[in-house]
Amino acid sequence: MLDKLKDLYTESIQTQISASSLLSETIVAAAQKIVTCLLSGHKIIVCGHGRSYANAQFLVANLLNRYELERPSFPSVLLSLDSAVGSAIISDNESGGFYQRQFNAVAVQGDILVAFTPFGNEETVLDTINCALNKEVDVIVLTGAHNDHIQGFLTENDLEIAAPTSKESRILENHLFIVNAICELIDHALFSHP
Repeated sequence: MLDKLKDLYTESIQTQISASSLLSETIVAAAQKIVTCLLSGHKIIVCGHGRSYANAQFLVANLLNRYELERPSFPSVLLSLDSAVGSAIISDNESGGFYQRQFNAVAVQGDILVAFTPFGNEETVLDTINCALNKEVDVIVLTGAHNDHIQGFLTENDLEIAAPTSKESRILENHLFIVNAICELIDHALFSHP
């Protein structure tokens, strides 16, 4: 088991090293885009599917509460799976339109949708991205290495941050790091004192 654990560490570290060289500029661009959105009085709307929902929750918790600095809350909304709202939408719509109904109720032009979709083929997330594009809401999407479904959706105003791996556990780890990095960059941009 010790060898297996060492292999897991190696795999995780190699993914992070690859991500560092491949994704750094895009992560900075995502943080800058979010800062601009927040400074203009708009909100960040976040969704995730399956196990990526936990990363979506974590991002919203960091925005609404704080990351490492005590600071005011940032306007952000988690499109919810685990509530009476979610249950009612599923009950009435057989899961079709699950996030879209919530998104359409709260999104306005100038907001940003942050979507977590490890494989880029999660229908509820893709449908929500399509709703965002129809409302001219910019999209930041976190995916994995194999994300062919996303390629046809995004515009030049949108950003894709693709973890350089196709293994879901490494994708989720990388997405969590990206969430932490973005939150730290936002706090630094808005609250650092030279």
